[in-house]
Amino acid sequence: NVPLAPLTTLGVGGPARWFAEIHSVEALRELLRWRGEQSLELFVLGGGSNLVVADAGFAGLVLKIALRGIAFGSYGGRTIATVAAGEPWDGFVAACADRGLAGVECLSGIPGSAGAAPIQNIGAYGQEVAETIVAVDVVDVTTGAQRRLSKSECGFSYRDSMFKREAKGRFIVTAVSFALRDDGMPAVRYPELARELERRGAGDATLAGVRSAVIAIRAAKAMVIDPEVADSRSAGSFFMNPVIEASELSHLEARVGNHAGVEKAAAMPRYHAGEGRVKLPAAWLIEAAGFSKGEARGAARISSRHALALVNGGGATAEDVATLAREIRDRIESLFGVRLVPEPVFVGFSL
Repeated sequence: NVPLAPLTTLGVGGPARWFAEIHSVEALRELLRWRGEQSLELFVLGGGSNLVVADAGFAGLVLKIALRGIAFGSYGGRTIATVAAGEPWDGFVAACADRGLAGVECLSGIPGSAGAAPIQNIGAYGQEVAETIVAVDVVDVTTGAQRRLSKSECGFSYRDSMFKREAKGRFIVTAVSFALRDDGMPAVRYPELARELERRGAGDATLAGVRSAVIAIRAAKAMVIDPEVADSRSAGSFFMNPVIEASELSHLEARVGNHAGVEKAAAMPRYHAGEGRVKLPAAWLIEAAGFSKGEARGAARISSRHALALVNGGGATAEDVATLAREIRDRIESLFGVRLVPEPVFVGFSL
């Protein structure tokens, strides 16, 4: 009966019937054996930054992964960084930047633990972890066997992996290994990041400068956890940016134009997302559909700083958040024919 809400950044949800904090792989395997004997449902908790827990809580066993440690080494002429699943993600990014290792710098300021990174294939500002991951260490939930999965076995795609699809619930991540570049050259691919670096001056186009710029951009949107900032009491980006076929773009522009005006439709941002595909900013679609930053439904509201974040305004329930999310999703689908997919994991219920 351990409360889960305080262990999440959104701060909603009921208790776990059984709860354990894991500090070693041996303890993890032992608890998995016990869980099998008890026939309990299992949920694995990392940093709690991408979760919406049901108000009724979770009737099974919650394992909070607290494995720690970062190791740097060389293999095949590359620098390999291996990070334990319970390490705070941003602390790992900072350690890489301090060593002049490039490859994850644009992922600065993302809350949560390192073990969640491959599951979600986290990404931001033109970079994602699938670019640098070389291996993921896991424990098989059913057998307790330890395995090392290659990048190709992880089946990465946009904000997705086989851990969320065909292997959902099969493995628990214990460590992740990254191949990083020693040249210290940061990735600057995202227009918003490029503009911030230009504003700061050419001298900031370094790993440290890019990390600082990314954190500043995220903080301005309340996407960096800060107890003093009410808008940061969220699960981060609530919806994934939709990817559509390029052939559907003119039809979407017409629908946006009918609702929000032709000039608004013409200004709709779009980004190349591979052969014949286009990625659209979900936050822009939310506002184009008539939702406003700060708009509330009970104690749940849209962030006053970024339309893509849903915030616990104080005393919100999981159902308050879900009700607002459903309204946003359904209105955008009705108006524009685009269905937004939620990014957080829902525990004990679904959207």
